[in-house]
Amino acid sequence: MATVNIYLTFNGNCKEAFDFYKSVFGGDYPYVGTFGEMPPQEGMAMTEEDKNRIMHISLPISKETLLMGSDTGGEWASSYQPGNNFSVSINADSKEEADKLFNGLSEDGRVTMPMNHTFWGAYFGMFSDKFGISWMVNYDDPAKAQQ
Repeated sequence: MATVNIYLTFNGNCKEAFDFYKSVFGGDYPYVGTFGEMPPQEGMAMTEEDKNRIMHISLPISKETLLMGSDTGGEWASSYQPGNNFSVSINADSKEEADKLFNGLSEDGRVTMPMNHTFWGAYFGMFSDKFGISWMVNYDDPAKAQQ
């Protein structure tokens, strides 16, 4: 069965916000990654400011719940507004479940990143549904995690 979490987006102050949330909820970050740690992408230049922005951070809230987030930057920054800075994140138990959820929920919506294998080893996609809600679908293949 898939799990659902909230994914927050910030405009340069993600780490500050998550440090605040951590001070309230407690716990530790299992992962904090910056855009500068991503593999280089052909034809894509990145400013020093963008390299230091958070690409992904997560904070466990309970056994079932993670608060996740990132900074926006580049072409995505122009559409950032406080209040539209979240997505519902689904972590599927299989690639088939990920495809089913992605295809069903994105019907008549707007796909911003089709389901595909990523450099971080997940099968991942993003879209806004026909009601304007932003979603992320992720499947972490255990076989790829061990490589």
